[in-house]
Amino acid sequence: MTLTPGRPAVNDALPRTAPPVVVPGREPWAGRSTVTVLGLTVLLLTSCVVSLGLGAFPVPTSDVAHVLWSRLTGAALPSDVTRAADTVVWQLRVPRIVTGAMVGAVLAACGAALQAVVRNVLADPYLLGVSSGASLGAALVITLGLGSLVGAVTLAAGAFVGALLALVLVLTLVRTGGRMASTRLVLAGVTVSYFLGAVTNLVVVFADSRDAVRAVTFWMLGSLGQSSWSTVPVLVPTSLVTVAVLLLWSRRLDAVSLGDDVARSLGTDPVRLRTQVAVMASLGVASAVAVSGSIGFVGLVVPHLARRLVGATHRLVVATSALLGASVLVWADALARTALAPREIPLGILTALIGTPLLMVLVRRQLARTETGS
Repeated sequence: MTLTPGRPAVNDALPRTAPPVVVPGREPWAGRSTVTVLGLTVLLLTSCVVSLGLGAFPVPTSDVAHVLWSRLTGAALPSDVTRAADTVVWQLRVPRIVTGAMVGAVLAACGAALQAVVRNVLADPYLLGVSSGASLGAALVITLGLGSLVGAVTLAAGAFVGALLALVLVLTLVRTGGRMASTRLVLAGVTVSYFLGAVTNLVVVFADSRDAVRAVTFWMLGSLGQSSWSTVPVLVPTSLVTVAVLLLWSRRLDAVSLGDDVARSLGTDPVRLRTQVAVMASLGVASAVAVSGSIGFVGLVVPHLARRLVGATHRLVVATSALLGASVLVWADALARTALAPREIPLGILTALIGTPLLMVLVRRQLARTETGS
């Protein structure tokens, strides 16, 4: 047992389950954290209900409530609620909003976890090349016409397979030499991403159909327009499991974010944790990208906003990022389908336009804080 003034006792034979790690910095008191999480939960639920009425075919909030009540309880619709409103809300917008919330939650939670394990505030879920792999899989499905032969779910399946192959390729490169440092993981992800992106562009160039090229381009820019009830049963469990597992690993994320030596002293193997987080994040992001295409900046910017709200403890950061990311993407999708209605703005373009100024502000503040500290 070693005692150091101002620090807790550290046992040389610590068990595998690490004790709570106190992360330096401004830590909020428990009451504030609880209020923040509850407030974000209410914000998410309210956002989902309100956005159901927004779009090229506006539906009053009262009609939305009647449709939801009728569908969930089996009660008859009031006479003043049209069948068109029922179809638009339940068949089109509910699966779309559920998909958007799940995609935003998993991207933001995975972004927070990846920023911890690679100790880089500019890391995001697409760092591992998963998005490029999913884009290649989807491009092949569209250009080969497999989606029209087998069904719309084939697009999501092709994107998911492509994402998993990208993950295997990244882990193969990283594992060369038997170790996995954070810098090696970043370099492998960037390399695979560029390579698969180039292959995807070749597939688009050699495509014979203009409609296929247009579909691939729109999908790569990100959109929730292909959301349906057939994809919800796959996406929701995958997203919830991903966020739940990252929450279970929050103490180890706290440890590794302080450095590999600190993590080992607290019973956490940083190499093993990086592998686990990379695999879990890739599975979650693959399921999200498979149904929505590439939507950037959510997993990069939202974790920064979450840390400003609840501090640096990853149990709170991951949960807050998931709730905040879900709300952000729900409102971004509502704006995408209403700003130029009846035309729809690709969601990836919109999140980039909104996220880039926020990222500039965050980077500027980070640089100012670093210069002041030095």
